[in-house]
Amino acid sequence: MSANKITISGVTIECIQGDIAAQSGIAAVVNAANAELMIGGGVAGAIHRAAGPRLEEECRPLAPISPGEAVITGGHNLPNRYVIHCLGPIYGIDKPENLLLANCYRNALKLAEEHRIESIAFPAISTGAFGYPISDAAELAFRTIVEDIPKLKFVKTIRFVLFSASDLKVHQETLSRMIE
Repeated sequence: MSANKITISGVTIECIQGDIAAQSGIAAVVNAANAELMIGGGVAGAIHRAAGPRLEEECRPLAPISPGEAVITGGHNLPNRYVIHCLGPIYGIDKPENLLLANCYRNALKLAEEHRIESIAFPAISTGAFGYPISDAAELAFRTIVEDIPKLKFVKTIRFVLFSASDLKVHQETLSRMIE
């Protein structure tokens, strides 16, 4: 059995397949950003293209960021009020990659709380060009989020938006194991 959705202490964690730049009904989307917070490939490219050029203008003075850090901007032309930009670790290069990846999720949730954001959508940070193994990244993401749930007062929905069916399956199976 694989889970699409679980609720822990009033916070729903869900997994869907889709486009991170097309998440209507979600207050903030998370950008798997590059250090310069500019348009790139993958998630960063999709978010910047959908948000329009004003996103890049707003990002410019916030860069560069380091692995594990997060910053927040407006959503511009996205259907979301905010974009939270996280720089994930490059697997095998940025050390310790598990701590840096966990910090991405923690820092994104911290910014969401500071801005009283009720819903947030994450991609699978660092699993694309940065090479983090998808199953390890999913396990770490869910474990970190579950540890942080007691600190959350405003965030009530945490959505993982996975681009591929195989990534969705890994996340669903990992989420199911967490509730066994």
